This record gives sequence, structure tokens and C-alpha cells, in this order.
Amino acid sequence: MADNNKMSREEAGRKGGETTSKNHDKEFYQEIGQKGGEATSKNHDKEFYQEIGEKGGEATSKNHDKEFYQEIGEKGGEATSENHDKEFYQEIGRKGGEATSKNHDKEFYQEIGSKGGNARNND
Repeated sequence: MADNNKMSREEAGRKGGETTSKNHDKEFYQEIGQKGGEATSKNHDKEFYQEIGEKGGEATSKNHDKEFYQEIGEKGGEATSENHDKEFYQEIGRKGGEATSKNHDKEFYQEIGSKGGNARNND
């Protein structure tokens, strides 16, 4: 407590937070988060979020090593495979193939084929 029996701002905030958490459930906080997210998205453009993502990625990469990312990838892959069937992956592959074919021309595929053939000949 601060002087004169007054509560500090920190203590008042903590007590207020504790009281609020006792009076509201998970759905209450999810709704607040959703409303806040919607309001924020109306006030910021794509570049704002790209910049935040880039800064977050840079900060995260400074704090974690290769094994950290491998473990995350492995866990994500396992969770995804448990939640999806063969058709899901076929659909992803089809969409990826369509997107790739729209972004590349005949020469791109000829070059890939040539490199693949050369790699096989060198084995």
C-alpha cells in the first residue's frame, strides 16, 4: 500500500482484475477479444499487420533455435494429420498445383524437368 492507507494503482488494478475474472466466464472474454479485433482491423491496413508480423517473427527468431521450429513444425504436422483425411491433402495439392501453374510459364517447368533429369544422371 502507498502512503495514507491508499492503494497503489498496481494493487487496485490487480484487485479489479481478480474481481472481474470471478464475475465473467470464458465466453465473455472471447467476445471482448473478438470485438476488439474487429475494431482494430477497421483502423489498420494490411501493411500495419505485415509490419507487426515481421517484427514478431524477428523477435521470435532471436529467442529460439532450429530445434524449436522443428518441434513446432512436427507438432503442427501431427495435429493437422489427426484432423484431416486423404481428401483434404488431395484438395490442398490440387489448389497448390493450380496456383503454381498460374504463376509460372512453360519455360519454368522445362527448367525444373531439366534439373531433375540432370540430378538423376549424376546419381
